[in-house]
Amino acid sequence: MNLPILYSFKRCPYAMRARMALILASKDCELREINLKNKPDEMLQISAKGTVPVLELPNKVLEESLDIISWAMQSHPESVYTFSTKEKLISESLIQLFDSKFKYHLDRYKYASRYKANSSEHQEECKNILEKLDGKINLSPWIFGEKVSLLDISILPFIRQYKIANPEWFFEQNFKKVIALLNFFEASDLFIHAMKNFDLWDPQNPNESLFP
Repeated sequence: MNLPILYSFKRCPYAMRARMALILASKDCELREINLKNKPDEMLQISAKGTVPVLELPNKVLEESLDIISWAMQSHPESVYTFSTKEKLISESLIQLFDSKFKYHLDRYKYASRYKANSSEHQEECKNILEKLDGKINLSPWIFGEKVSLLDISILPFIRQYKIANPEWFFEQNFKKVIALLNFFEASDLFIHAMKNFDLWDPQNPNESLFP
């Protein structure tokens, strides 16, 4: 059986949210875990940008995580929280904020020497975003209720990266609802399943790893 092929890297937040969408939609694929410092030609031939995730389908290639999420959810929309019109607009705005401004400052906080940046300034910018988010959400236990939403899976991988940069400092902050949300997320079956270990894919000795 020819399955879709997902090129992935376990710790990449974009790849993480794509994997979670595939789990939620029960979309089987072949997962190819790659080394970002030694990207396989097979991936670069279908996606010259060289970043993950990349989903190779029989008739097209999806190169962006949000496109993969959209494709997965077309057949199983009931597996995630259904937004009201207002909630959909809020969700789209927050995802855009995290994909742009939050990610920009997160990179310069985590990799200050690479960007020749002031780490503390960018740490503070991310903190401000999380404090504002904290004031907008009421958990039960996900952002919109008992069922996970596309907003949850889209922004929590980035918040997790922010935590990992300095966990002790992170847990001392005042965005307590965000911290509770992240703790719940990291303990969830969805997250644990999405973070399953896969051997590095070797084009010379390919291992066909079924996911999810």
